[in-house]
Amino acid sequence: MVSSSSARSSSPGNLLLAAMSPADLTLLRPHLHFVAMPLLTDLERPNEPIKSVYFIEAGIASVVAVQPDDTKVEVGLIGREGMSGLALVMGSDRSPHATYIQVAGKAQRIAAKELRNAIAKSDTLRNLLLKFAHVLMVQTAQTAIANARSNIDRRLARWILMAHDRTGDNTLYLTHEFLALMLGVRRPGVTEALQKLKGRRLIDTGRSQVIMRDRRGIERMAGEAYGVPEKEYRRLIG
Repeated sequence: MVSSSSARSSSPGNLLLAAMSPADLTLLRPHLHFVAMPLLTDLERPNEPIKSVYFIEAGIASVVAVQPDDTKVEVGLIGREGMSGLALVMGSDRSPHATYIQVAGKAQRIAAKELRNAIAKSDTLRNLLLKFAHVLMVQTAQTAIANARSNIDRRLARWILMAHDRTGDNTLYLTHEFLALMLGVRRPGVTEALQKLKGRRLIDTGRSQVIMRDRRGIERMAGEAYGVPEKEYRRLIG
């Protein structure tokens, strides 16, 4: 599903790679390979050993909790600020969650074995990756708080901001079905929330598109539901 070539030697588009010291990046660079990331590319399957880790340069990956009845709810969002495979960083070889591409893009891929070897050689590399693991844990906690305490409109605004942070594109290619999965609600609830944001001239909508018109207005709509993981990322990683 993905094609690869040698990693480019120029500055990485992934912000986590860009935050690494030259020495740590040198440990990884021979093992990084550029890959295209089509929609629904699997990065991790639940309870299966992680074979590769992806430093995303463009697009969005969703970390999704899958229940025994196949109910799926997004618990994490990863873009150009981070990486998949954090279970490896924390000493495991797998996760109970699925991780797959929800907005197509590209990434730098490294084999799980090579990442483990690099981490074993560098405390600074391990510490940086653990900082990102911490940020993603904070994001997961904030998602739980938003789902418990915020209405659908506010949760949708939060998610649009998070997606915009990771793509830098005012046009997000998202279906109502996908947004329903991300927000843990039924599709009619998503449609109603989109219409409310559109009615306030915060967004426009097209066929499988959400177009941001007023970022500051969307931030006001999201309120306290948005911003905590983002501040933590800036504090720890920059």
